[in-house]
Amino acid sequence: MSSAWHHAPPPRSRSGVADYAETLGSALDRFGRPGVDLYHLGNNALHAGIYRQALEKPGVVVLHDAVLHHFFLGSLTREQYVGEFVFNYGEWRRHLAEELWAERSSSGVDPRYFEYPLIRRVAETSRAVIVHNPGAARMAREHGARDFHVIPHFFEPAALPDHADTARFRQWLGVAQGTTLFGIFGYLRETKRVIPCLDAFRRLHAALPGTALLLAGDAVSTDLGRLLTTAADHPAIHRLGHLSESDLRTAASAIDCCLNLRYPGAGETSGIAIRMMGTGKPVMLTAGEESGAIPPPACLRIPPGVAEAAGLFEYMVMVAQFPGIAKEIGAQARRHILEQHSLEAVGRKYWQVLCSAAS
Repeated sequence: MSSAWHHAPPPRSRSGVADYAETLGSALDRFGRPGVDLYHLGNNALHAGIYRQALEKPGVVVLHDAVLHHFFLGSLTREQYVGEFVFNYGEWRRHLAEELWAERSSSGVDPRYFEYPLIRRVAETSRAVIVHNPGAARMAREHGARDFHVIPHFFEPAALPDHADTARFRQWLGVAQGTTLFGIFGYLRETKRVIPCLDAFRRLHAALPGTALLLAGDAVSTDLGRLLTTAADHPAIHRLGHLSESDLRTAASAIDCCLNLRYPGAGETSGIAIRMMGTGKPVMLTAGEESGAIPPPACLRIPPGVAEAAGLFEYMVMVAQFPGIAKEIGAQARRHILEQHSLEAVGRKYWQVLCSAAS
């Protein structure tokens, strides 16, 4: 979406931020024009022009990713990148910047690139900064944001497919009735812990054959794409590409549990996770600041690091063997999302920030 004052990737871009901004825009339209521009920023090339506009005409910035490091790696020259790093973290870090640039091919998995968000310029320039979780708020504060606000990622309820459509989808996949179906959705990258999830599922399926995994979405790297093609050779792993809106609704209805891990985190709140929780599905999230605002009964938290594999496997066993507990977690998730993430309430909070920034 891009209007005279509301700037985001264009509608129908393969971008969750574009979808978010389009829906939010419809909620804000009823308030009028705020007198200040709103910029949606994420960690990819779709946001290059929006980032420049946010600096040229400061307004309110929404950091959908509070780590923009990879955005700069993909859009700047070596000299520009080093200069941006020094601007953020000081001349004494110049050597580190040069090292990170030289080793940038590993930036998708190397935790160092997530430790340096590179958001000082836009944080200091903007009249206000909006983020979706406490982890992103900390990053904004540490990088000089004068006025920042945590506004939850909204959820907009939609009509769910009927049971017949869901059953047909599972049958089309080749998932037998009574099988516990796990799902991973969205753009597939290493930080979504796809490979550890696959490893845990293989171990689960060896112990509990009545389980299956749906892996839906485009891989963001060639190497990961090859690995996922190989993984699909497993008879209980079902691989699909990018899903249309209607297909995503059907797939969401068909699964029993969503795996939505993030490590290292980039200060993002997953729209997929909010959506799955809002439809009453139990969701596994990486424990940390990004998921800290979600109460424990409403999700399954997986510890990062060395305990990740064991935690993931144990919760997957629980979901498969105790479906009643899993459904109750999903019900708690839905209650939380409907109470705290409604589009109307989120739109009202945005408007308050916009009006304050305009005054």
